[in-house]
Order: sequence, then structure tokens, then C-alpha cells
Amino acid sequence: MAVSLSRGGRGRRGNGEINVTPFVDVVLVLLIIFMVTAPLMLQGMDVNLPETTTQPIQMTNAPLVLTVTKEGQYSIAKQVIPDAELETKLEALFESRGEKELFLRADEAAPYGVVVQAMAAARRAGATRLGIVTEEERR
Repeated sequence: MAVSLSRGGRGRRGNGEINVTPFVDVVLVLLIIFMVTAPLMLQGMDVNLPETTTQPIQMTNAPLVLTVTKEGQYSIAKQVIPDAELETKLEALFESRGEKELFLRADEAAPYGVVVQAMAAARRAGATRLGIVTEEERR
């Protein structure tokens, strides 16, 4: 930064240069904040899906997915649903969506009885199509 010194009150001029150092500091701090918080934005429930040799299904719009964890908990759209409320929640979702299609995403270690109860609740709620989500088999 250049500074001109002159004697007397006349002839003083302000510096016309813009100091970008504070701007760069703010940008770097924001970059660090976004880099730290970005992995936290990816939330979800971890389940180990069984592997099969099926082909993936091509979907046109977002499907309704019911997740069963290895602890036997149900969740839809990352919201845990109590066992007693599963059927009524599914009924309400089917009414609001129009289509009565449900995909079941169950952990490989989930109790068999809990998965069957979820399938039965979906049928009682009016599901016309029930699909099971799997991962492609690794070779």
C-alpha cells in the first residue's frame, strides 16, 4: 500500500486502493464452515440391505419408502413411526399421494416378524403394490 506524505494541509489525497484482505478472510472462513457442515447435511438411517441379482427399477417420481432398521424400528422419510401408528400413517400417506405403491427397505439383520408385520400393515392400509429394496450383488 502506498502512502504519500506531504508537508502542510494542502495536497493530501486519500488512498484510492480497495483493501480486499478482509473480504478474502471472510470468504475463507465461510469456505471452512461449509466444508465442515456439508457432511452433516447428509443424514439418514444406516441399514445393511441384502444383496440380490435383480435389475434396478426406473422410477418417474419419488417413491414412498418404508425403512425397517435392525432394531425393528419403522421410519418413513427419516421420521421414526411407532408400531401402533404404522397402519394409520400409511393410510394417510396413500390418501394424499393417490398411488398406493410402497417400497420396503429392511435391514438384513431386521427381525423377520417385524418385516412381515410391516408388509401386513401396508396391505391393510390399502397398498396395491409392494416392492422390496435390495442392493445389487457384489462379485
